[in-house]
Amino acid sequence: MLSQQQLSTAYQYACEVELQAFKPGNVSIYADGHDMTVEDFRVSAEQSAAPISNINYSLGERIYYAVKATRDAVGCNTNLGIILLSAPLLMAAQKVQTADQLRVQLAEILTNTTVTDAMWVFRAIALAAPGGLGESKQQDVAQKPSVTLTQAMQIASDKDRIALQFTTNYKDVFDFLVLRYNLAFNQWGDAGWSAVAVFSAMLAKYPDSHIERKYGNLHTRMVMDTMALVDDKLSEAKKPEQLVDYLKIIDTKFKLAGINPGTTADLTVVTVLTVQLQQLLA
Repeated sequence: MLSQQQLSTAYQYACEVELQAFKPGNVSIYADGHDMTVEDFRVSAEQSAAPISNINYSLGERIYYAVKATRDAVGCNTNLGIILLSAPLLMAAQKVQTADQLRVQLAEILTNTTVTDAMWVFRAIALAAPGGLGESKQQDVAQKPSVTLTQAMQIASDKDRIALQFTTNYKDVFDFLVLRYNLAFNQWGDAGWSAVAVFSAMLAKYPDSHIERKYGNLHTRMVMDTMALVDDKLSEAKKPEQLVDYLKIIDTKFKLAGINPGTTADLTVVTVLTVQLQQLLA
């Protein structure tokens, strides 16, 4: 079983690796964007690490207090998606002895979420005030929930890839993105560039929920086609750092259009976190 300190460190490590990754349209050490800086994300990771790994908190409390700590520190929504995805995984890692048990325990946690968890998470989402959320006819976060957290995620899962993970036991992460990360890491031995491979592979295959909420399908085909080319170039690259200038052009193009693949970036963090937890539990 992993200690609270190990989980906190693993979480901060995953957040930092994602910042080291040049993710076109998103914030990284290569480029700020969307009125947010790398420092905002670093502070967010530091401040949210203790509550999200607190063994005395329920799942909903972990999420709420991690979001509150972030909001108090940086005054904007930098990491709501990261927190939503990381909290169940960290909770699962606290309860198992081996890496093989991690996904089984995660399924147990997701199956047994409560209405109280949903209440805490609705409060967290309202506090974070993510862009483009709008109103919902069912289980609006401005209202008191009458379903469990996983049931609420089920309602949102057709238009939100983060919510979808709650209903599929993180299928995207375990069955696709972790494999892509490990393949890239075996090729290059670099966590940051392996995270770029994860980001590119995901964005080439699936529309990003954050972009879709803001623009509908206006940019969907262009973004997926562009990132499919990036994914191809990365797959062939012996030295991925040689793609920096190419990625800068795409990053500028995306940001000028207001395109921020935030959901894909969140999934990148949780992929790195999953790999890290599996290694710690090995």
